Amino acid sequence: MVAHLIRLKLALLRNGLRRSPWQVVGLAFAALYGLGIVVIACAGLIALAFVPVAEVTVALTLAGAAAVVGWWVVPLVASGVDATLDPRRFVTFAVPRRQLLLGLGLAGVVGVPGAVTTLLALGTVVSWFRGPATVLAALVGALLGVATCVVGARAWTTLLAGLVGSRRFREGAGVLLVIPLMLLGPLLSGIAAVVADGAQALPGIARTLAWTPLGAPWAIPGDVATGAWGSALVRTLLAAATVGGLAVVWSFALTRSLESPPATRGAAARTRGLGLIGRLPGTPTGAVAARCLVYWVRDPRYAASLVIVPLLPVLLHFVGSPGGAVMLAVAPLSAFLMGWSISADVAYDGTAFWLQVSSAVSGRADRAGRVVAAAVISVPLTLALAVGSVWWTDRWDALLAVLGMSIGILLTALGLSSVVSARFLYPVPQSGQSPFSSSTGGSGVNLLTQLVGWTVLTLLVLPELVVGVLAIVRGDAGLGLATLAVGLVLGAVLLVAGVLLGARLFDRRGPELMQQVVAMA
Repeated sequence: MVAHLIRLKLALLRNGLRRSPWQVVGLAFAALYGLGIVVIACAGLIALAFVPVAEVTVALTLAGAAAVVGWWVVPLVASGVDATLDPRRFVTFAVPRRQLLLGLGLAGVVGVPGAVTTLLALGTVVSWFRGPATVLAALVGALLGVATCVVGARAWTTLLAGLVGSRRFREGAGVLLVIPLMLLGPLLSGIAAVVADGAQALPGIARTLAWTPLGAPWAIPGDVATGAWGSALVRTLLAAATVGGLAVVWSFALTRSLESPPATRGAAARTRGLGLIGRLPGTPTGAVAARCLVYWVRDPRYAASLVIVPLLPVLLHFVGSPGGAVMLAVAPLSAFLMGWSISADVAYDGTAFWLQVSSAVSGRADRAGRVVAAAVISVPLTLALAVGSVWWTDRWDALLAVLGMSIGILLTALGLSSVVSARFLYPVPQSGQSPFSSSTGGSGVNLLTQLVGWTVLTLLVLPELVVGVLAIVRGDAGLGLATLAVGLVLGAVLLVAGVLLGARLFDRRGPELMQQVVAMA
């Protein structure tokens, strides 16, 4: 039964790759990324073999504890990342509980994250290649460490499935996850500064973690290498007890989940129009705009893109000097992101897209309605950020240039997104899922589409960018007025062209888009 569950996991992954060639591309990108991490980390592990035992213990204990925390926390805030073997699918099958737990646990290692973690854990054996005893202890510690990661992840996600599955938790988790990702650079700089100033505190932190479930398995070889057999035995028992305790928690949570599964909420949630549908014109364009505005207000996948906007000033504050000219890039960058945010609108519709296809909504009404909805949100924010950045930097001479670049970028991005969403579909989180979940290979396809689209968008907005930058650098009001004119005219032309081209693609590919949306659901 255990082997059958592992074969089932592999079969599901293989069949998922057959659904679309983009899935293969995405998995290839993820595999290459994971391979790069493994190669770099293995080089570091080999170098640790020539480092004193105390320093190796500190480095591997801290790294191992961080890996355990990642395995325990990430699945909670990114629920739905791997649901190929959802335990609730086995409710009608009389699978013995012990075999189900073991099979699901081993299947959790199948995949890029599990493979990378396992390889790196086994790679620590090389760092402890100082004798047969330390090699054996490193192997035991690595296996216990991987078990702690995988079983802990399964235990917490199953135990908290009801909470994690709630919409409010997903929205809050999405917001909390976006903030550190956006501020990753400043955070890493701050951490590096703290480490540089207080590196002497790391051994003490490692010693403390070594007596916790997070770091105990990774500190076992260090005790063996120094002859502290008593400590090694206690830490081994602590790590084994942790895995056993997590298995008990997982078994309890799995039993509760199978016997009384939590009620699904996403499909049963009431859709409230927030008064928007009745306030917009009673036309196809107005109806599409009202529906999309409801998405912007209520759908966490759209809200996640808006959370990034207020973080940009903070990020640019750390990139440049406080009050420097780099802050003038806040509005253009925000316009870039908000305009591009509707590039996956059709994919975000999900299977509900059939209503629009069956209603014979014209491509022009669809493209225009989606642009209007995005503009209602993005235009006021862009203008406010443009004026605010000029006020913050006290560069009122650059107001026209900043406005020209921001408006031009926003209009161009909305036009290009209207074409992209009607021509290219890639896997996105479905309604009710975490904004950061993805299907197999989905993240790689998403990344490739974003890179190509951003490159094209950058080329399209070069005219206003070049003139605007020159206006800001020289402080030339004439160039600033020219930037505003170029941004308005060129942006409007590209917006209209994008809507019309996107409408033609939408009318011609409506049924095909529907098939792709259903295939990704």
